[in-house]
Amino acid sequence: MPEPSLGGPIRRAAVVGATGCGKTVLARRLAAAIGAPHIELDALHWGPHWTPRPEEVFRALTEEATRGEAWVADGNYSAVRDIVWARADTVVWLDYPWLLILRRLLERTVWRCLTGEALFSGNRETWRAAFLAGDNLFLYLARDYRRRRRLISELLRRPAHAHLRVARLRSPEEAEGWGRTYRGEVGARDRW
Repeated sequence: MPEPSLGGPIRRAAVVGATGCGKTVLARRLAAAIGAPHIELDALHWGPHWTPRPEEVFRALTEEATRGEAWVADGNYSAVRDIVWARADTVVWLDYPWLLILRRLLERTVWRCLTGEALFSGNRETWRAAFLAGDNLFLYLARDYRRRRRLISELLRRPAHAHLRVARLRSPEEAEGWGRTYRGEVGARDRW
């Protein structure tokens, strides 16, 4: 269980975890609580028609977005991890159980397909891409879940990341409690 106190205010945080675990929702809430911009790395990475931006463009956009004194970024992109983690003071790791994440991913995907919700660069999830494509998020989650957990754990032990405070949250309830406790410690502006 993570310590509720991180020993001071968060100014620059990276929110990480498996696809579909709720990184963006928690990052938005944390950004609002500390009065900082929210940086959705997916929005910087994906261009129109689900076309990835060239790596040099993605890196330049990330460099620019993380120059400020305060921000909360969410995403797991190895292409920009060196930028985000070097500038962050905190990593919030949503390390939830696989079945919970699968359920959340299914609910989110069905909702987006039903509503036609516009995402970054005007992209929309479709039934075909979400469930039938060979690179769909459900297959990605199945292949990536254990590897990502090992990778994040190993990355956080590296000397290059010793400056980072870590909140490893293992359930939505733990995240909610941590958020309320953290908000109270720093006198954050908005409700958690």
